[in-house]
Amino acid sequence: MGATFKKGLQSGLSVTWALGKIIFPITVLVMLLRYTPLFPIVIGWLEPVMRLFGLPGEAAVPIVLGNLLNLYAGIGAIVSFDFTVKEVFILAIMLSFSHNIIIESAVASKVGVNFWIIAGVRMSLAAISAIVINLVWQGGSEQAQYGLISNETDPSGWAEIVLTAFQTAFMSIVQLAAIVIPLMIVMQWMRDQKWLDWLSDKLAPMTKIIGVEKNASMTLVAGLTIGLAYGAGLMIQAMQEDGVSKKDMYLVLIFLVTCHAVVEDTLIFIPLGIPVWPLLAIRLVTAILLTMLVAYVWKQVEKNKQVEQKDVHS
Repeated sequence: MGATFKKGLQSGLSVTWALGKIIFPITVLVMLLRYTPLFPIVIGWLEPVMRLFGLPGEAAVPIVLGNLLNLYAGIGAIVSFDFTVKEVFILAIMLSFSHNIIIESAVASKVGVNFWIIAGVRMSLAAISAIVINLVWQGGSEQAQYGLISNETDPSGWAEIVLTAFQTAFMSIVQLAAIVIPLMIVMQWMRDQKWLDWLSDKLAPMTKIIGVEKNASMTLVAGLTIGLAYGAGLMIQAMQEDGVSKKDMYLVLIFLVTCHAVVEDTLIFIPLGIPVWPLLAIRLVTAILLTMLVAYVWKQVEKNKQVEQKDVHS
């Protein structure tokens, strides 16, 4: 048991250090940019784009904050304005696909998948889903009722802003360590007890549907439950120890960028007074279909390469 704990602790600290070097500076930078003259300029640029999604100009504020920071920042901005139920639902689906895009995409890219592929997929899904919902859904014109949600007080003065930025970044690393280190210890124990093999067998049908091998199952579970940034720790370990192929890691990541932390990310929108079951269904169905499509295309490309190689040798 002692060896298991020690190895799990070492893995947890290693992953926390690797991910923390990305999360800390980006969090500080984004928090500081929020209070510069550049931020309202960016909002102004995005206002005309909001009309494509059926949103008013002020919707650019939660979109920018949610994408640069996190879902909670986006929700905090949403409740600052009077939106309709349809507008809040569109914002919710967009932020579900693309929240915290810089940090999560940067962290996920540590697995070996290109940052721009991850970010591009998430932004494309957010834009396409918003346009489709705006065109298809004719209801939701009533005013959204936000319930008991309060906004945090903005810091005043640059000294307080800088302090808040560093505090936020530090607490992000503490939270990361609090999740990743125990998770790695538990995962090491499950690995030593052969429970991961049993769980992989049980999840084999799920992985088969999206076209990946069953040794990628724990990566799927981690990403679905604890999120993309935290799940990246398991992804890194899976590639090193479980022999997960680059193809399977790409497919798993495509799946997870669409619906990671799907339960938590869905439930936090309940206080905004929108239907959450359609939100959950859209993310899951999109993730399955998109991953299946990518797996099919990948397989066809591999077949064509094999045929070309045979023709060359013959």
